[in-house]
Amino acid sequence: MLNMGGPSTVPETHDFLKSLFLDRDLMQLPFQSLLAPWIARRRSPMIEQQYEAIGGGSPILRWTEHQGAGMAALLDELHPTTAPHKAYIAFRYARPLTDECATRMRADGVKRAVAFTQYPQYSCSTTGSSLNELYRKGIDGTLSGIEWSVIDRWGTHPGFIEAVAQNVERALQKFNPSVRSDTVLLFSAHSLPMSVVNRGDPYVSEVAGTVQAVMQRLGYSNPWRLVWQSQVGPRPWMGPKTDAALKGLAKLGRKRVVLVPIAFTSDHIETLFELDHEYCAEARESLGMEVQRAESLNDSPVFIRALADMAAQHLKDYSAGKISPTSVQMGLRCPGCENATCGKQKAWFAKGGE
Repeated sequence: MLNMGGPSTVPETHDFLKSLFLDRDLMQLPFQSLLAPWIARRRSPMIEQQYEAIGGGSPILRWTEHQGAGMAALLDELHPTTAPHKAYIAFRYARPLTDECATRMRADGVKRAVAFTQYPQYSCSTTGSSLNELYRKGIDGTLSGIEWSVIDRWGTHPGFIEAVAQNVERALQKFNPSVRSDTVLLFSAHSLPMSVVNRGDPYVSEVAGTVQAVMQRLGYSNPWRLVWQSQVGPRPWMGPKTDAALKGLAKLGRKRVVLVPIAFTSDHIETLFELDHEYCAEARESLGMEVQRAESLNDSPVFIRALADMAAQHLKDYSAGKISPTSVQMGLRCPGCENATCGKQKAWFAKGGE
């Protein structure tokens, strides 16, 4: 189960940030080996305060463990020919890192594995970076001797869409029936720098596809927009910004909103602090808005079943020779890609990790 991860305790924040800013698959900075630790030291005090505000650390590991255990138990029933199944977590910037995941897999004698991204929509900056790290561990012998296949994106899977739609419906129930259908749905996703978008990264279009599928499931019951959060630094990022959209809606007299995290599979700092503590609080207190936030997927049984269904279908189709180790879409590099590792990684996984 591949994801960015987050510091489980406040003291882990600095190491998390340093690992993030050192990742050249995510960003390329001048003198990165020197600049990244400096940025991490500078930002750590502020980010530590944010993690304190949400309970003393990120809950993403706890929720991923819960989702993984539930998925594996269901998989034993759905696809018994490959049972028993076990979920391993490989976070990119926080424990358990890929090295720790690899150690556990070796100790268990794993010979067959599915790299299952927990980012519903593909980006070279997220899923791509995690797959690059797995590839590096494969060719250096750390994860040798394992047959790999990949579930690289699933932003329109019916079970995922149903889980999100149910959470939106629960949030809408908190509004008076007389104004419920007029409430605006703001689907918020982590933004991307325009430099990444412009080189052909598919993330923006895939997030839009998810939003369209959710609205279709909801019967297009409400007006909606896709907005973007978590921009960092002075460079242009994909917009509009979530907080700017809230302010704009307030000026237009549209003061009832449901914020929907659409690119996250569990609560973490972007939902619990940025959406809840910053955007929702400001909208209510300063803009006079009535704002609800749709719950994250966390322990949703519908979502956990969706994960198991995806994995079971993948295993069935792969065993029957109906699919290759990687999807057709994963094999296509961004038109503006300049990362040689990306191409090598795709070729390695396409051969099952050989």
